[in-house]
Amino acid sequence: MDIHQINTEKESTETLNNKATQAKKTFIIKLREYFDALLFAGIAAIFLKVFIIEAYRIPTGSMENTLLTGDFLLVNKFIYGASTPRYVPFTDLRLPYLRLPAISKPKTGDIVIFDFSNLNERNNPKEIVNYIKRIVALPGDTIHIIDRNVFVNSEKIPSPPDAKISEVPVQQLPLKGIFPEGSGWNEDNYGPLYIPKKGDELLITPENIETWKNIITNEGHSIRLSADRRIFIDEKETSYYTVKKNYYFVLGDNRNNSSDSRYWGFLSEENIIGEALLIYWSWNPNIPFSKLGELISSIRWERIGKIIN
Repeated sequence: MDIHQINTEKESTETLNNKATQAKKTFIIKLREYFDALLFAGIAAIFLKVFIIEAYRIPTGSMENTLLTGDFLLVNKFIYGASTPRYVPFTDLRLPYLRLPAISKPKTGDIVIFDFSNLNERNNPKEIVNYIKRIVALPGDTIHIIDRNVFVNSEKIPSPPDAKISEVPVQQLPLKGIFPEGSGWNEDNYGPLYIPKKGDELLITPENIETWKNIITNEGHSIRLSADRRIFIDEKETSYYTVKKNYYFVLGDNRNNSSDSRYWGFLSEENIIGEALLIYWSWNPNIPFSKLGELISSIRWERIGKIIN
């Protein structure tokens, strides 16, 4: 073997090694770019979910026929002021959170998603639950339901176009579980009830303590009625309380099959997560995935892309 042949073989080996090294570097660069892209996409998705738009599914018929069981919604979270996460992921542990400035305030007729987890001590579930209802009365309004007709500030408001109202005769007797306890009202004949707003000075009496108790406790204070019928807030005797937050009254469009403000009371503004925007998917949720053909045939194509109002 001559020297030229040895040099040629050496150069070929070096060339192969260089190519292998270059290929390895290219692979690492591509892998890093792919990882960076996934990381960026993940961060962007989390940001969108937390602050901009989040997807929700309708699990019950309380908003029929505006929203159906099995509708999948996109919810606008930034319009009322998006917040940082309220819970530790995958747990029921609450977190202190910050809320961004709102673009607009909730208004009558808005369909809103809200955190139901700390609204009413009688009806609250232990797990994290979000509800969806329609706002019918704003802070400072007075609501009155007469024979299922809703009046706000003595003015009748029309029922939503797709509302589902039972044809069963109107209920006249008091109904157990109606808010406030002992009111003597029912779901068809309710009120009049004033919706408190921030800055209101409420007169607290033994007769109305059940109406205002949840507001006071949810705003961080204790309240009790003594045996001799005196009112104590934070163990100080008083007859007045100044409201710190704005509150709303919400109803389900399926008026006779909805757990709403008639049952658990006022919705605090800070509990509102966002406004329902549109339906991006809809099918029959009662059909199992094992019956894929039947499930696909249940897709409600006419509802996909429908703006919610």
